[in-house]
Amino acid sequence: MGRLGLMLLPGAAILVALLLVSTIYGTTSIPVSDAFGAIGLGIGLNDGDMSPLHRIVFDLRLPRTLFAAVIGAGLGIVGVVLQTTTRNDLADPFLFGLSSGAAAGAVFVITVTGDILGFWTLPLAAFCGGLVASGIVLALVHGLRTSAPEKLILAGLAVSFLFSAITNYLIFAGDSRAAHSVIFWMLGGLGLARWETFPLVSTGLFLILIYSLYRSRWLDALLIGDLTAATWGVPVHGLRYSMFFVAALATAVFVSVAGVIGFVGLMVPHIARGIVGPLHRQLLPTAAIVGAGLLTGSDILSRLLLAPQELPVGIVTTSIGSVFVFLLLQKTASAKS
Repeated sequence: MGRLGLMLLPGAAILVALLLVSTIYGTTSIPVSDAFGAIGLGIGLNDGDMSPLHRIVFDLRLPRTLFAAVIGAGLGIVGVVLQTTTRNDLADPFLFGLSSGAAAGAVFVITVTGDILGFWTLPLAAFCGGLVASGIVLALVHGLRTSAPEKLILAGLAVSFLFSAITNYLIFAGDSRAAHSVIFWMLGGLGLARWETFPLVSTGLFLILIYSLYRSRWLDALLIGDLTAATWGVPVHGLRYSMFFVAALATAVFVSVAGVIGFVGLMVPHIARGIVGPLHRQLLPTAAIVGAGLLTGSDILSRLLLAPQELPVGIVTTSIGSVFVFLLLQKTASAKS
């Protein structure tokens, strides 16, 4: 077993424990043996043959647990990619309007059109909103004929404010009875976790992980600076555009099924760098495990804090993230003094 495997083994063990707790914990506590039995039987049973226990574990808790792990891992990798390509330690999907665009698409469905396409209406609308937002950001940067990190950030902020304004208008002008659904979705939640959409979020994680690993050496070169990377043959502008587009695509997928979950993409890269350093071949899988554990643990807390009611998981991650940023700023100030 290599050095990376030895370092990731404790994190993987913690993640497995969190996944198990997430699967067995709920309004009704289920023994571990019964949970495994329900999972094993659920794979081979038809819907009509399932007992209430099978349905609770296999149709509700297991998909939710896997969604938390996959989305957390994906957001962690997206955070690494965005922080590297923009050279900004506070970059995350929310800084570039990706989440705001997806939120606007979902709120438009909730308040205006309704579920005209059935179950897939909300995820599809959020996905389209995220892609539109990312397209506007890329168009703005292309119009400036530069891919400089500061221009990318400014364009992202402008788009984020634009779609936030659109979202607020839709909430104000729409059906007030839908306000609770809108607020819960905008704060993030895993209530839409279904087996039908699991291939979608898995594709988002696979896309960002494989592409970023494929370009890991180029991402390492960006850590030194654009000029040095260019002298090593790295197409800096093309890399920045392509990584941003793939990150935007993956983020749109995640937000389309889980809502706006803040600060995961900001915190995870810093934690992962503290474990394995800045080189991306080690950093990316570490960020995936840390992100999966962070969101799974946050989802467990969201069910514990106001049990039997459920908090939006975004409230938990935002609370943790605000403390994390405060500590990060303190650490930065201490290092400079």
